[in-house]
Amino acid sequence: MLQTAAPVVTNRQPVAPAVGEGLDWAALQPLLLATFGAEVTETWLTPLQPLGWLGGVLTLAAPTAFFAMQVQTKFVPTLEALLSEQTGQPVQVQLQVVPAALRAAPAAAPFAGTFQPLGAPSVAAAAAAPAAAGWQHSSKLDGRYTFATFVTGKSNTFAFTAAQSVAATLARGEAPGFNPFFLHGGVGLGKTHLMQAIGHAVLATRPNTQTMYLSAEQFLNKFIKAMQDKTQQKFKEIFRGVDVLMIDDIQFIAGKDNTQEEFFHTFNHLLGEGKQIILTADRPPHALVLEERLKSRLGSGLTVEVHAPEEETRLAILRTKAESMQVQIPAEVLNLLASHIASNVRELEGALNRLVAYNRLTGQPITEALAREQLRDLFKAYTRILTVEDIQQKVANHFNIRMADMHSPRRAREVARPRQVAMFLAKQLTQRSYPDIGRSFGGRDHTTVMHACQQIENLLPRDPQLAEHVQLLTKALTGRSL
Repeated sequence: MLQTAAPVVTNRQPVAPAVGEGLDWAALQPLLLATFGAEVTETWLTPLQPLGWLGGVLTLAAPTAFFAMQVQTKFVPTLEALLSEQTGQPVQVQLQVVPAALRAAPAAAPFAGTFQPLGAPSVAAAAAAPAAAGWQHSSKLDGRYTFATFVTGKSNTFAFTAAQSVAATLARGEAPGFNPFFLHGGVGLGKTHLMQAIGHAVLATRPNTQTMYLSAEQFLNKFIKAMQDKTQQKFKEIFRGVDVLMIDDIQFIAGKDNTQEEFFHTFNHLLGEGKQIILTADRPPHALVLEERLKSRLGSGLTVEVHAPEEETRLAILRTKAESMQVQIPAEVLNLLASHIASNVRELEGALNRLVAYNRLTGQPITEALAREQLRDLFKAYTRILTVEDIQQKVANHFNIRMADMHSPRRAREVARPRQVAMFLAKQLTQRSYPDIGRSFGGRDHTTVMHACQQIENLLPRDPQLAEHVQLLTKALTGRSL
């Protein structure tokens, strides 16, 4: 395993220009070689590419999330100490995951002291559109939500890869390939994280890009305010003048006819101008309670579901969170959390935050016993006895069908298969008999339930996609695999 070399603390003359003059990363390579050695420098430091230098913060591009995590853990502390010594002031190193295709894109601004920080509007753009500032105050991206900090697993790899592809296309200045890019899934699964990560990655190479991020509720409130103030034209100019429009939880505009009308026209205008639209929701476009013409538009690009993380991914998320908090958590505690909190990343991280806060406030070490005591309310919610109704609701949400379809006589495949899966899981995860389960599914005969269970059992070894659905549902319901 590569070891971090200690910084060399001799009386060297500074080789790095001071803040405001830019920072010559290439000129630092001999110093890095002398400090870290040839193997470390060539393997881990040379592949890094400079993105920005502003206010004592050096932003470097890493090719993958794994690469960034390794550099952050093993070499960044020494690198910061080295650069601080050379510049005569504190230096902070930040890593941004930028795929190879994106890093090859020409930067919109030189690597110098005028570089804009990630997520910030350019100076020129701010001067050119002062009136927009009031409207865009909510569009600032969260610095935590980058590709580097997104933990991937089987449940979200496709969504992650698709988001990186969207970012790479935009960074090259090409017309959007997937437009709109629509992410959907349950609460706290990483949709907002991926959306904002695209914004960060694009701004890292094209800081003059006009991005707008806000929730659907904020879009609604701004539209209402514009109507009240009779400033609808300014509203249109601002929202139709962006390069990348990102709106969270678009399902919130359901039932708001005037807002849907305005969004529809904004959507069409941006699409016609070749601008990127990125949206998130709790369900796919066809299941949203919106105007049909709008649902059709929303589903015309790339729609990707973000699933609940499997246990291995939950464990990786906890480890990453603990590292970022610079706290040592026993493996048995992390395993306990990963196995008991199954469906929501926010609750998973919230549970860890509670334990760390308790430890820092009381001084008590974090142990498995302490975790069980302090999180008993959370564990109770996840370990309560499952009912057939719980399973029906979870399966209906997963397959985007109505709860009523679980009881209806409909035999269409898109309804019948999820219903069979629900029957199978009801038999596997509850103590209910076949007749009891049949009664919960619209009064069906027990032989229907037996046939459904046998059908799913026979299909699981031959249908990987069905097996994945059953696995994800089981883990979401119980926190474990069948």
